[in-house]
Amino acid sequence: MPRMEAARELVRRIQTVSSQEELGLILDDICKEMGFRYFALVHHTDLRRASPHVIRIENYPRAWAEYFVENQLFADDPIHRACLVSAAGFSWSEVSTKISMTRRQWSILENAARHGLRNGYTVPINIPGESSGSCSFGTEGNTELPPDGVLLAELIGAFAFEAARRLAPVDGIPSLVPSSLSPRQHDCLLLVIRGKTDKEIGRTLGISEETVSEYIDLLRRRYKVTKRLTLAIRAIYDGQISFIEAFAQEPPLRGG
Repeated sequence: MPRMEAARELVRRIQTVSSQEELGLILDDICKEMGFRYFALVHHTDLRRASPHVIRIENYPRAWAEYFVENQLFADDPIHRACLVSAAGFSWSEVSTKISMTRRQWSILENAARHGLRNGYTVPINIPGESSGSCSFGTEGNTELPPDGVLLAELIGAFAFEAARRLAPVDGIPSLVPSSLSPRQHDCLLLVIRGKTDKEIGRTLGISEETVSEYIDLLRRRYKVTKRLTLAIRAIYDGQISFIEAFAQEPPLRGG
């Protein structure tokens, strides 16, 4: 099926899960469909302390997963550190360009490679008030990253983490905004999803750039997020904007 239809179907499958076990099974299937072998959806915290509020859903090689947790590598893992300085996803080969690597961090990457995790792509998840997290997809052995899979990984990773948060709510984090968006908020978010700047949105809607910024800032506060991408994902996941209208060639605007 066309790429956009495939993306819609993958997101739909993620949005309908009812348990972490089901999410793990679906992600296992999805990552293979994208051309990957492994996935890891995790909070960057001490995973030895089991908690219903800590996300850990993965299918990494068991020996590596156990070694990583028992040796508390989350504190020094270069992938985790790179997530703190990245606004978008990145390949593992880019990590040394994002942070200053220590000898220990190089050894972590080398050890992971020996366990079959050599090439991969990670989507950082940084939500105010929560531990940082990520969704990573890895290939097997020396297999290169699938070009189309990398394009989908950014989208799938963000929606998968949001699904995990819904299934394991974090203490003190409000649920998604229940009230409907106003027509203007709806239109602004549609255009944010399509990558428009505040100035471009204002020109399209016939309002000032300052007014657009006020709308977006209000929505950020309501959803407790800072990034435009996270705001868009929350609105889609919350059902305020449908996936189909968000990615239509000409998204319908509701106006005043």
